[in-house]
Amino acid sequence: MMTLHWSPRSPFVRKVMIAAHELGLADRLELRRTVVQMSSPNPDLMPDNPLSKIPTLILEDGSVLIDSGVICEYFDALAGGNRIIPASGTDRWAELSRHALATGFLDILILWRNERNKPVHAQTANWLTSFETKSVATMRRFETSALTIGDGPLSLSSIALGCALSYLDFRYEDWNWRSDYPALAAWHEKFSKRPSAIATEVVNDS
Repeated sequence: MMTLHWSPRSPFVRKVMIAAHELGLADRLELRRTVVQMSSPNPDLMPDNPLSKIPTLILEDGSVLIDSGVICEYFDALAGGNRIIPASGTDRWAELSRHALATGFLDILILWRNERNKPVHAQTANWLTSFETKSVATMRRFETSALTIGDGPLSLSSIALGCALSYLDFRYEDWNWRSDYPALAAWHEKFSKRPSAIATEVVNDS
């Protein structure tokens, strides 16, 4: 068994869990509930990941993998390769670039939420504007180049984008994004019906 430092609220943990389900590896994971906060490093996690971030994966031999993208790529290799990430060529670089955009979008959404949650007097207006501008631009990019969902496993970039859009629903209830991005809304509806997405729905367990 592999051990995953895990939380039911983390969209980055959800990325690797969806990948595990898509690749038939979920039953090889032992989930270790791990609480992380930006303002309070977790001393129990830091021996495995000094950044005190999740997901963190402990392999059967005791070695550790850090970062959701790295863990997903490891799962892809474990499942035979070329399943959620093309093995080589231009398709691979295009997929990795789409994944970087979707994951960067998720990073921005988390930073934006952290800033919005500060007392008004402590917020930085320029940061709020910047986060919103970047988020809208990214949504527009994906709206005009929506990913496809076929019969096989989801691509890594599709997993990341689906988690980002679900995070919007979880943390940005005041943003009615579906009315502005109908293609993305239709895509996310299909994503949300995947067994892997249903099995990993975010739970706010405080």
